[in-house]
Amino acid sequence: MNVIYPLAVPKGRRLCCEVCEAPAERVCAACTVTYYCSAVHQRADWGSIHEKICQLLIPLRTSMPFYNSEEERQHGLQQLQQRQKYLIEFCYTVAQKYLFEGKHEDAVPAALHSLRFRKNVHGLSSVELVPAYLLLAEASLGLGRIVQAEEYLAQAQWTVLKSSECSYATNSLLHRNLGLLCIAKENHEEARFHLANDIYFSSCAFGTEDIRTSGGYFHLANIFYGLNKLELADMLYTKVSEIWNKYLNDHYQVLSQARIQQIDLLGKQLETDTGLDEAQEAEAIRILTAILNLRESSADSAPQKTVFVLKTLVMLYHLMMNPSKAREYATRAFNLAQEQQLSVHEQNTIQELLSLISGEEAHSIS
Repeated sequence: MNVIYPLAVPKGRRLCCEVCEAPAERVCAACTVTYYCSAVHQRADWGSIHEKICQLLIPLRTSMPFYNSEEERQHGLQQLQQRQKYLIEFCYTVAQKYLFEGKHEDAVPAALHSLRFRKNVHGLSSVELVPAYLLLAEASLGLGRIVQAEEYLAQAQWTVLKSSECSYATNSLLHRNLGLLCIAKENHEEARFHLANDIYFSSCAFGTEDIRTSGGYFHLANIFYGLNKLELADMLYTKVSEIWNKYLNDHYQVLSQARIQQIDLLGKQLETDTGLDEAQEAEAIRILTAILNLRESSADSAPQKTVFVLKTLVMLYHLMMNPSKAREYATRAFNLAQEQQLSVHEQNTIQELLSLISGEEAHSIS
């Protein structure tokens, strides 16, 4: 039974909904420490994040046990803090992944959890709260709630202004989300200003050719594309494609060599890995797929550029251990290369990729 009985609640204690902070009427039967105002919010939270962290919340939301010494008590407090720090990053990554997948409604509960844990660990005015505010702002924009997005961004800006320790990475995220807000409000000039700042701060933090900087280039390209400045847009889309291609190719080459050695020595393959977390993988798929769609729909599309993006997606899905998708994009690249009579070297390179994918599929089945 997950309905709260008012007489069972201690006097003076107010139970709030995990999603909206309204007075709670229901409790999660699995952990008994998480409350909701309605079945709708309970289902939303469960589908977004609660199912993944339900049991981890119990020690965080129940009284600490009695310890025999101060040393044990300090150790217990450290464990609780470490668990909260883990949940901060886990909930943040889950929310990011939802956003990159276009699941804005699902991102909200996970982002709220990240914000709540950040407040518990870092305090109410820490700059560490900013990434969670930005997630909530982006989710609100995706849901068309511009006023709510502005409120979250105002909180983020105020927190950054009060802080003397704000990192380049955080400033980059702040300007990226301000740019997205301006795009939603069709203020393209201000959007370009914020995205230029995003690229500057991200370049300071990670470098101009880093995958974490590529998001700023991508959003700036979208603005130029919408303004019909196709040459500028094409240049930026090409840069984004090249950044992801280089990252994935470098990773692919290292793992390919290791995999060959492992097969030779043990007769089996190494587990493949992109070096990215789930949110970054979702971002790569979203960005590269969007660029591919634009390349394919463009009237004066250069087939070489389309093949380049297809090959990048082949590497991505191959490293993600999704052979069916990798084979699909490799086949499309090979067919396009043949139709457009691209160089023999290009066709042979794609053919080698196809053979590698097919061979590894056969090996895994056997």
